[in-house]
Amino acid sequence: MTDPIRLSKRLIELVGCSRREAELFIEGGWVTVDGEVIDEPQFKVADQKVELDKDAKATAPEPVTLLLNVPAGLDADSAMQSLGADSLSEEHRFGKRPLRGHFLRLTASADLQPGASGLLVFTQDWKVLRKLTADAAKIEQEYVVEVTGEIIDHGLNRLQHGLSYKGKELPPVKASWQNENRLRFALKNPPPGVIAQFCEAVGLKVIGIRRIRIGGVSIGKVPVGQWRYLSGKEKF
Repeated sequence: MTDPIRLSKRLIELVGCSRREAELFIEGGWVTVDGEVIDEPQFKVADQKVELDKDAKATAPEPVTLLLNVPAGLDADSAMQSLGADSLSEEHRFGKRPLRGHFLRLTASADLQPGASGLLVFTQDWKVLRKLTADAAKIEQEYVVEVTGEIIDHGLNRLQHGLSYKGKELPPVKASWQNENRLRFALKNPPPGVIAQFCEAVGLKVIGIRRIRIGGVSIGKVPVGQWRYLSGKEKF
């Protein structure tokens, strides 16, 4: 039995790389200990079998963007705590291995309406963050809103052409019925609470709000409380 040492040190002994290269190999998910991927350079090993993937690259992992189907009423800070390998959607466990570094230095973008559930974006990628902030007024968001009550005469038409609510002018908005008690709203950079105001202005009361899309990115079939990676082909 040998004394435990850092995984990075053991890798240096095995392949003759530099300390920085060893850290990059490990953080990139290229190193296994007894067949299990370990991405922490400080992980202690003794007599376990340490192997470096033959395709390993000593480069910093690419920044990731995570799409979480957040439960209603959960703020961004609390929602971030639910991100982890265990909460990755079962249907999306392919193509990219969750690494410890994927859950560090994340920034939440594109706030939800108050009390809403649905798509919430967390990113490490400054390009994605800039897109969602600098271009917020250009990016359409889609919400499904469960309502109760009777809509006023020509309510949808009024929503689509603009109306007033408690003396406040509301802008025109794309609205349509999904079914008898659910409305779809498509709007850009909605201020907090505006969807509830739209509904109340036409005689409806909001029961629940769920965001399903931001730009060209949909939360799809990800279960509530779970997440998936943004793919390289998707654009906000």
